[in-house]
Amino acid sequence: MSNYQWKTKPYEHQETALKNSCFSEYYALYMEMGTGKSKVIVDTMALLFEAGHIDTVLILAPKGVYDNWIRLEIPRHLPERIPHNLVRWQNNLTKKFIADMQGIIYPAKRKADTLHTLVMNIEAVSTKKGASTVLKYLKSNPKNLLVVDESTTIKNHKALRTKNIIKAAQFAKYRRILTGSPITKSPMDLYSQCAFLSPKALGFKSFYAFRNRYARMQQRYIGPRSIQEIVGYQRLDELNEKLNRFSLRTLKKDCLDLPEKIYMRRDVPLTAEQERLYRQMKKLALAQFDQGELATTSSVLTQIMRLQQITCGFLKPDNGEIEEIKNNRLDELMAVVEEFQGKAIIWASWTHDIGRIVQALRRRFGDEAAASYFGETEQKNRQKIVEKFQDPDSELRFFVGQPRTGGFGLTLSVAQTVIYFSNSYDLEIRLQSEDRAHRIGQENNVTYIDLVTPDTIDEKILQALRDKINISSQVLGEKAREWLI
Repeated sequence: MSNYQWKTKPYEHQETALKNSCFSEYYALYMEMGTGKSKVIVDTMALLFEAGHIDTVLILAPKGVYDNWIRLEIPRHLPERIPHNLVRWQNNLTKKFIADMQGIIYPAKRKADTLHTLVMNIEAVSTKKGASTVLKYLKSNPKNLLVVDESTTIKNHKALRTKNIIKAAQFAKYRRILTGSPITKSPMDLYSQCAFLSPKALGFKSFYAFRNRYARMQQRYIGPRSIQEIVGYQRLDELNEKLNRFSLRTLKKDCLDLPEKIYMRRDVPLTAEQERLYRQMKKLALAQFDQGELATTSSVLTQIMRLQQITCGFLKPDNGEIEEIKNNRLDELMAVVEEFQGKAIIWASWTHDIGRIVQALRRRFGDEAAASYFGETEQKNRQKIVEKFQDPDSELRFFVGQPRTGGFGLTLSVAQTVIYFSNSYDLEIRLQSEDRAHRIGQENNVTYIDLVTPDTIDEKILQALRDKINISSQVLGEKAREWLI
């Protein structure tokens, strides 16, 4: 490693993680969200390739994450000196995609002296086509590295996806799992993640042997049936010792050289229904623009708001009831909150979304886990919510607010994670809402996560905010067309 030339300089904790893991047959990077575990993997790819150990990589990641590898992480961190063939998995078999896949799977068609990488959404491995592709890719190219990003997606040992991935792992020369929160509900979550790495990792051949060692069981009777129920855990010190042999735990609070603010993005694809409505609304808005009906900034912003509502999963006509639209956004939010520990602020522009978010969080984490803070929140309750959230010992873990109401004046410094379910197009509101966590009293780095639907108004709003552009003063005249196409 001493001669390796970085494309992007690592933080100290990233270099430590790379040194500990790079040439290990299997390893778990339990690195908290925002600490840069993707860069560690990209540098691992480069080092193993330049050492002649691999020429093939397969990265499996959830839908909201896997495009980040293609668009951001690999281009940003993989040195240009490494010849690289990068392919993104897709379900529809176009001629180009088939040719791209043949160029990475079949040795006779592969470019020599090239690092071939397939990035695939992990959900595809639940399908026959996806599972068979994974096996063929790894079997055909045995000098390989297999990575499972957000590995809690394989925590269920009974799931078809988990079984298919563990089967594929037998043909992987090097194996890695990445997650910020390896245990989301119980220590039992660890079994299949570690079984993917190696049967030797924990030393158990079956889930039930693992469970009997580390869980306390009790017989329960439901009518004529009896079941085994977990009532507690045991020997966790022993389990931790085993994990320490092949894993590294990294927390943001221990990474002193991280920037104060860390920005991340999670992609949320449109459903077919959303895509149809989005196209219709965009076509209508452009027709109104061409006819001179969108003559003012406020009318353009109204159309932007409607397009944004569709990406969030609903539409509220001028006169009428809210129409629900099938969407993926709430599911993606729930996937995000499973990945970190501690308290979080969740900002949503629409009161309709705030209600849905709070309900979902309470169902998952308990009635006391989430509270809403928006225009209709009674004044007498507002300070109580803030005080309870700021109390590190309280059960209130999620502050779900509307930034126009809660984004000004409040101190919410107990949170190290801020999630934007949707963004306001007002720059001041964004800046103020970011500073609810990042202010006096905050002793740690803060991670900001934006849920974004690619190729929609979401991206344009986020880019404008990142560029410190106030959309309300920019969307004028012919400029408006750029926001609607």
